[in-house]
Amino acid sequence: MNLNPFIEHTLLNSSATEEDILTLCKEAIEHDFFGVCVNGCYVKAASKYLKQNDIKIVSVVGFPLGAASAESKVFEAKTAIEHGADEIDMVMNIGFLKSGKTEAVQKEIENVKNAIGSKTLKVILETCFLSETEIRTACQLALSAGADFVKTSTGFGSGGATEKAVQVMAEEVETKMKIKASGGIRDAETAKKYIDLGVSRIGTSSGINIVSEI
Repeated sequence: MNLNPFIEHTLLNSSATEEDILTLCKEAIEHDFFGVCVNGCYVKAASKYLKQNDIKIVSVVGFPLGAASAESKVFEAKTAIEHGADEIDMVMNIGFLKSGKTEAVQKEIENVKNAIGSKTLKVILETCFLSETEIRTACQLALSAGADFVKTSTGFGSGGATEKAVQVMAEEVETKMKIKASGGIRDAETAKKYIDLGVSRIGTSSGINIVSEI
């Protein structure tokens, strides 16, 4: 299996420099990855470097806690698109979900999706903090809000993607949405396992190692 088209080559560390981001972009070109995933402050730099290539630029919003105001998430998403992002990975308001404020969670996702129009929106659930029932509820809220993907993790929580969480997400969204697995995916065997479960994208900082195993 050719894993390269599934991989979003990711660098979201707070200490990442612009030089690091340009190296990330260069590596994505060399390995023909689907895209790069970067923090909002580096979208312009990535866009400039990748303007002659088909590599997509993914920017995170409300990252990594999901606890920013809905208004700030909308502004952050719009700005990222204006700066050249092709896709937005937005952290759901986890605390609101766990408080039972499902309408607020759905409305926030809707507002971000409306702000970015036809651009792809992925909703990060941070499944390590959720029960199975909460994962299912989050998937349904994201679906009702018009999101394109649900995503397992930020990679900054207490855990990353798990087989169980992906199975639950796949059962809940069926073919109505796509799934991105991220967090702790460091080898080809694990990446293939998630793809076999129905995952369309793999978010990882270990992309080169993964494809080098094939």
